[in-house]
Amino acid sequence: MITPVADVPERFNAAAFFVDRHLAEGRGGRAVFRYRGRRVTYAELAERVNRFGNALLDLGVEIENRVLLILPDCPEFAEAFWGAIKIGAVPVPVNPWLKSADYAFLLEDSRAKVVVAGAEAATQVISLGDQCRSLRNVVVVGDRGANALGYEELLARASTSLEPADTSRDDVALWGYTSGSTGKPKAAVHLQRDLLFAADLVGWQIFGIAPDDLVFSASKLFFVYGLGNSLYFPARVGASSVLVPERIEAERAFEVIATERPTVFFTVATLYARMLQVEGAERRFDLSSLRLCVSSGEALPTAVFHAWKSRFGHELLDVVGSTEALHDFIANRPGEVRPGSSGKVIPGFEARLVDDRGNPVLEGNVGHLLIKAPTAAPYYWKRPAQTRATMLGEWLRTGDMFYQDS
Repeated sequence: MITPVADVPERFNAAAFFVDRHLAEGRGGRAVFRYRGRRVTYAELAERVNRFGNALLDLGVEIENRVLLILPDCPEFAEAFWGAIKIGAVPVPVNPWLKSADYAFLLEDSRAKVVVAGAEAATQVISLGDQCRSLRNVVVVGDRGANALGYEELLARASTSLEPADTSRDDVALWGYTSGSTGKPKAAVHLQRDLLFAADLVGWQIFGIAPDDLVFSASKLFFVYGLGNSLYFPARVGASSVLVPERIEAERAFEVIATERPTVFFTVATLYARMLQVEGAERRFDLSSLRLCVSSGEALPTAVFHAWKSRFGHELLDVVGSTEALHDFIANRPGEVRPGSSGKVIPGFEARLVDDRGNPVLEGNVGHLLIKAPTAAPYYWKRPAQTRATMLGEWLRTGDMFYQDS
């Protein structure tokens, strides 16, 4: 049983809290991940986090330097993510299935010193040559070619002992790039404290993630939604997650659930709709291990909700979040779902609806959704105009239109 934080201590390092704490409190032998048939413990993760953090220091990475992570869902993602945070550097997860031109933009925009990537993405990055002026090293997970460093070789040479950087709760922890649907992607800058607030207010308070849970998120770690689901929500309480590196299609999602037996399943409404198209799925796949099915990323159609519940016996919990808020801020509650509704504002957050002039709208009328969130990014990197338009003092303009019913 955890006690959710009322506030985050002034001196706070998220990696020390979400990883090292489990060793100090006797949970080092618990599984943190299941990956391709093997079990990874918190103790094993902590050792490799330390090795990777030391490897970054050996490469000249300093506090607040960016480390671009171009990886599928795998233990190495977690090692690199927490290893960077532990030394005060800033992990920047991005989609591992982009094109070289996209990586050129992200590298130039972030000024990342180090890239950690799979072999294919690393080849694309290396091919960019001098276009990436700040980049010093490319670290490859898997088979490395020329002009790159091998991930396992770096870890083998690095010490297993690493003290966390003396970071504050207001130091930068990570960047989350927006999808770029209205132009080039923007980096929402998140602080060390944001991870703990999101884990407690959303992961624990709404989803009830507990030590015995096994989480499976079809939404990937490079999305902030998937990052919470698979990484720091379970790590808050010493729970486990299933990591699957490939893109998840409908049939594969069923296979993972039936084989790994997770208790919590996260994905988007589109995948739930596709899973409903798999003929005979309710007979072919055993979903009885699930206690919670969560849908985010887009509005959940009422028809999908009813069809899923009819065929598989589970409610779909529709929730709303954003990259700027790090995770969710509006959610339906288990056992209290209203189909077609986005849910209620999560306790700890506030919301209001305003018209084009910023005036409150009456109940039942459509307005621009603003939220006040303890997890909100304070700014976009190098985007002052967009920051001023979106981060309105204590309020965050979500870009969504909503109405409030009774």
